[in-house]
Amino acid sequence: MQYSIHSPSPYLHRHSSQLLPGWSRSISSVLVVLQPCPFALIDRTVEIEQSKHQLRQDFVTFGMRVAARLTQMNQLVELFDPRTGWPMLSAPGSLRLDDVAVVHALLGYDRISSGGCSMVLHPVWGNAVYPAILVSSAHPERLEEVVGAIAHPSAPLQPL
Repeated sequence: MQYSIHSPSPYLHRHSSQLLPGWSRSISSVLVVLQPCPFALIDRTVEIEQSKHQLRQDFVTFGMRVAARLTQMNQLVELFDPRTGWPMLSAPGSLRLDDVAVVHALLGYDRISSGGCSMVLHPVWGNAVYPAILVSSAHPERLEEVVGAIAHPSAPLQPL
């Protein structure tokens, strides 16, 4: 699992009220999580869908640990469901988050489309990568501290 922490893109600043209408503070940091997938995500097979389900679950488990720690620090935090683009902890707004667009904006990774689905092109993993996004009102340095504190040896996190 790779991750990187950023200040929000101009798009996230501009549309935060449509993504997270219940938030009383602005988004100050973005956690991009990239997980390698054993299959290229260009096709839809049972194996690929099972792998995507497991990778989603791994992100949710990790993200909930980050969210719990940030909430204890009185910070707002949101995980966006990689499958739907809707927030998982807050009431949804009128916009879904496009995680591929966020990865493109923050990391500059190329993207491709196939069958109406947009995919990240990772420089090493190609399109066998599963992106996910967490946002917070915490400053990037604080988010980095939290992520570093909860890294798990069985699923090591590697900063990009």
